[in-house]
Amino acid sequence: MKVSAKDKGFKRFSVLILIILSLQILSSLGIISKMSFPSPLSVCAGIGELILTGMPPGYRLLTHIEESLVRVFLGFILALMTGFLLGIIMGWSKRVSFYFNPVLELLRPVPPLAWLPLSVLWFGIGIMSKSFLIFLGAFFPILVNTILGVNSIEKSLIDGCYSLGASRRDIIFKVVIPGSMPSVLTGIRIGMGIGWMTLVAAELTGVKSGYGLGYMIMTARDLQRIDLVVAGMVTIGIVGYLLDAGVRLVEERVLKWRM
Repeated sequence: MKVSAKDKGFKRFSVLILIILSLQILSSLGIISKMSFPSPLSVCAGIGELILTGMPPGYRLLTHIEESLVRVFLGFILALMTGFLLGIIMGWSKRVSFYFNPVLELLRPVPPLAWLPLSVLWFGIGIMSKSFLIFLGAFFPILVNTILGVNSIEKSLIDGCYSLGASRRDIIFKVVIPGSMPSVLTGIRIGMGIGWMTLVAAELTGVKSGYGLGYMIMTARDLQRIDLVVAGMVTIGIVGYLLDAGVRLVEERVLKWRM
């Protein structure tokens, strides 16, 4: 018996729907104070207010999302280019890995937020300081997974290519990079998630910076609008889910050859 796409989608989100209904019932019965946590209906109304009116008024939700996405993509694209390139080089060359690995392993455990003072000192409170923190959050997952992907390729396969007369360039572009793509795409997915999670902290590097979901949430907090704070958090979750779904879609298209 085949399950329809509609039924499958309902089952997938059934736990989420149950949680939302439970919160609404508990809020309606007064078991959960609306001052400590708004009801789901209040959050939905808050999202509508953010779309139509904005927070602060005139600064609408879609523009906040657009501004945040620009910052995220700027940091993420830079992390993707540098992390992928350096990962291929370190995975291929044991000598490069020998010298670079201690430095990277020393920096990797440092959380992006710890770089906040230096990012403000180096780049000010503009878009670059925020994108720099997002870059740090996304860079290391992409780098590490790229290295693992290159190292996962069997040496006998590379030796066989050499014996057939393949050049180093051919091996890198036709064997190493395609063979490491599953691991690379996993790193990209993790990096995108961490970069998006770093967003709010990154946007806090600028006081009254105008647009951005982090700025919107902090403004709502200052006005004691907890419904809009939670609405902003829900928005971050929804956009993050859509970004992850987009990366998964790309992953499925790229890795069709493995099926």
